[in-house]
Amino acid sequence: MLDMNQIVGSHDIVLLTLDTLRFDVAQRELAQGNLPVLSRYISAWQPRHSPGSFTYAAHHAIFAGFFPTEIDNPAAPRLMAVDFNGSRTIDPRTRVFNEANIVAGLAQAGYFTLCIGGVGFFNKKTPLGMTLPGLFQQSYWAENTGVTDPASTFNQIEMAKQLLDQQQGQKAFLFINVSAIHQPNYFYQYSNKQPDDIESHGAALRYVDSQLANLFDYFKQRRNTLFILCSDHGTCYGEQGYVGHRLAHNNVWTVPYAEFIQRAVVE
Repeated sequence: MLDMNQIVGSHDIVLLTLDTLRFDVAQRELAQGNLPVLSRYISAWQPRHSPGSFTYAAHHAIFAGFFPTEIDNPAAPRLMAVDFNGSRTIDPRTRVFNEANIVAGLAQAGYFTLCIGGVGFFNKKTPLGMTLPGLFQQSYWAENTGVTDPASTFNQIEMAKQLLDQQQGQKAFLFINVSAIHQPNYFYQYSNKQPDDIESHGAALRYVDSQLANLFDYFKQRRNTLFILCSDHGTCYGEQGYVGHRLAHNNVWTVPYAEFIQRAVVE
C-alpha cells in the first residue's frame, strides 16, 4: 500500500472513474493488447467490489474514502479516509481527514479541487445534479463532456488542462467522471444506431485509452502524480436476463481498479 501521508502535500492526485466499466471487459481488452496507453502503467486490473450499484451511491462512498474494496480482503487499509469511530480500515499509511469528505480534506491540505463531470449526476442542472460537483472548488459539465458526445473524453481532458493551467503553482486534485463507456456507447463500434452490447462497451474503453496519453503527458510537466483509476460499477447486457445496473449481479459489483505513481519529467 502507498503511504498517503507522504503523497498528500507532495503529489498531484488524479481520480478517474471509468463510469460503468465492467471488470471482465477491462481485463480482456488489456490482456489482448487493445489498451496501449494504459498498458504502459498497468499489467493487470485488480478485481474489486464497488461500494454501490450505480453512479450516485458509489461516488458518495468513494468521496468518503471508500474506494472499491479488495474482494479477498474487504477490510484492507484504505488510501484516504474521513475520521469516524469504529473504522477498521485505517492504517498508519492512510491519510485521515477531519472534514466531511476527502475532497474537502484535500482542499484543506492545500489542493485545488476540480471536477470534470460526465454522466447526469454531474450535470449541474438540478439540485441533485449539483450535489457531487458541489464538493469541489470548481466543477464543470457540458453536453460535450456527457454520454451522448462520442468525443467526450477528449473534451473532458482538454477542459481539465485549461482549468489546471490557471493553477500552475498549486497542487491539484483532479476528478474526471469518464462518461464514454456509459450507455449509449454503440457509436464506438457500429455505424448505425443499435442497442449497446458487450462489444461496443469494449470499443468505448479503447476510445478512452486512446485519449489518456494526453492527460498523462500533461501531468508529467506538472509534478509527480498519483493516478487512481477505477469503475464505479459495471453493467449487464442480458446475462441471466439482467440489463443495466442498479441491481445485484457480479458484472455490476465487480469492477476494475488500478493505482500508480507517474514521475514528473520537469527539472
